Amino acid sequence: MEYQTLTLEGLLLITPDVFQDERGLFFESYNKSRYEEIGIGDDFVQDNYSRSKKNSLRGLHFQSFPGQAKLIWVTHGSILDIAVDIHAGSSTCGEWEATKLSAEDMKQLYIPAGFAHGFCVISEEAEVQYKCSSLYNPETERTIAWNDPDIGVEWPVSDPIISERDKHGMSFQEYLKKNSS
Repeated sequence: MEYQTLTLEGLLLITPDVFQDERGLFFESYNKSRYEEIGIGDDFVQDNYSRSKKNSLRGLHFQSFPGQAKLIWVTHGSILDIAVDIHAGSSTCGEWEATKLSAEDMKQLYIPAGFAHGFCVISEEAEVQYKCSSLYNPETERTIAWNDPDIGVEWPVSDPIISERDKHGMSFQEYLKKNSS
């Protein structure tokens, strides 16, 4: 397994060892001790799976308390994955980073708590799996508008397919006001 640190502090791009032969492929999607060796000490307590069609956009989501780290990978198709630093007072608060994830290379993205997360499907269909460090809680679930001009994410689609919830995400300025104290 190899990994690289990305521009925003805490983000890691992981390249697992993938074993391929005439039967197909095998890789270890998670091994607690190996991930602890590279600094991922989260106790993952929930696994999620989504299947979405091309131009579907999910995000920008986060849990306000206790926060939620994620380990994300794609098992079919490809996505453009977005992580936005939302640590109030951070020198990179409001900055975002894009990472292409695909079933072809099986790379994983680790996003620590303190980031909003979203992705857009860039293949005909994509299946995304991710581990979470806290259980989903609808009372602490939050959404920042996917197209917030202060963040300025450069999505690969101008008119995405989005949920009703994502249509009504708060602005980044609203988020900052609520979290400035």
